[in-house]
Amino acid sequence: MSADRVAEGFADFRGHRTWYRITGSLDAAKRPVVILHGGPGGGHDYTEAFKGLAQRGRAVIHYDQLGCGRSTHLPDKGVDFWTVQLFLDELANLLKVLGIAGAYHVVGQSWGGMLGAEHGVTRPAGLRSLTIADSPASMKLWVEEADRLRALLPPEVQATLLRHEAAGTTSSPEYTTAVRVFYDRHLCRIPWPDELTRSFAQMEADPTVYHTMNGPSEFHVIGSLKTWSIIDRLDRIAVPTLLISGRHDEATPATVQPYADRIKDVRWEIFENSAHLPHIEETARCLQVVGDFLDAHDR
Repeated sequence: MSADRVAEGFADFRGHRTWYRITGSLDAAKRPVVILHGGPGGGHDYTEAFKGLAQRGRAVIHYDQLGCGRSTHLPDKGVDFWTVQLFLDELANLLKVLGIAGAYHVVGQSWGGMLGAEHGVTRPAGLRSLTIADSPASMKLWVEEADRLRALLPPEVQATLLRHEAAGTTSSPEYTTAVRVFYDRHLCRIPWPDELTRSFAQMEADPTVYHTMNGPSEFHVIGSLKTWSIIDRLDRIAVPTLLISGRHDEATPATVQPYADRIKDVRWEIFENSAHLPHIEETARCLQVVGDFLDAHDR
């Protein structure tokens, strides 16, 4: 099976279905890598670039977390359903269904990196390495830094954001336009590729998970994750860990620093020409850095 071979399927999970795609061969000598997308509820599409890791001789597994993409949507479920533990259990189930729980890598981006860290602190026996890309170690830090970055936006943009947030009219096109100013600075600084647009479109079509756990935008966090922190548990991560962030990232150095301080075996790569999506903004270099890291810890 070549790196161009693609297989898709569904994993049954608590009466629902988790869609997955395998690029490359699970029988390859190198351990497979599982990609955890962000949002929450963003879908896998914008992480498509990571399938390039298959060209180095390992299987790359993308999946849509429950509630988004091609997996089961559950728009009637409330805050008690959409928990970190739900997504940890879904990941564990997928690893078991694919038969790779004995040896695998995890690459998590944004919320996916938070989920990856939560997975790492449980010390799963098969986890070989963890890559945390563009992820905060606590939402308190994230909001503090988002407020700082917002204060640097043009005054009229700041005023528009505040007006609609106070009025509860964050679905307004005017609010969306103002949000895009922030995103073009701190989310993606190049023209948005189709895969990124697709992820945002599907999240807009069914915002259940994103609005419940995060809120209406990256920097207006009023959902169930608003008090989330993993800082005091990071010393439990026992595998080599790669941190990735962009120089212009909304996941600023202050939000990432606890990972660097508290994980024992850790390195940190900052991409100078990127914001929140180095795998899109500096694809070749990002795949090189991540690929080399995975190769180094493929025991």
